[in-house]
Amino acid sequence: MKIQELADKMGLTIHTIRFYEKEGLLDERHVQRESNNYRNYSEEAIERLRMIKKFQSIGCSLAELKDVLQEHDAHTSTNEQTIEWIRSKMKEIEDKKKEYDQMLDTLSKMLEYRTLLKVDPQKAEAFLKNWKAEAGWD
Repeated sequence: MKIQELADKMGLTIHTIRFYEKEGLLDERHVQRESNNYRNYSEEAIERLRMIKKFQSIGCSLAELKDVLQEHDAHTSTNEQTIEWIRSKMKEIEDKKKEYDQMLDTLSKMLEYRTLLKVDPQKAEAFLKNWKAEAGWD
């Protein structure tokens, strides 16, 4: 199939597919050059792009994606190594979640302070003083 058909099927842009090819995520199993230099993509390209999208959805970087696909293609990872990678990825996401929760808490307090400031400046100042004390900013 041609690149536009593949892009439409996968919900990707042509640019994205070419980028994946340039980065080595798609290889000769997935794309062949015709005599007119057009790219012709195999059905395996669809499965490969599905795998790429799945790993991106769990927060894999391009470098991680390359490693995962290389290990998948070469069958070099043991089950234990894969389990350890999954655990490591889960911890990474849990750490990010904690950071986001802290950001949301700070934004919530900022919003509460600003809302109070509109209706009751004295309560707002008391809220701010208490918040600073709790945070150890004094």
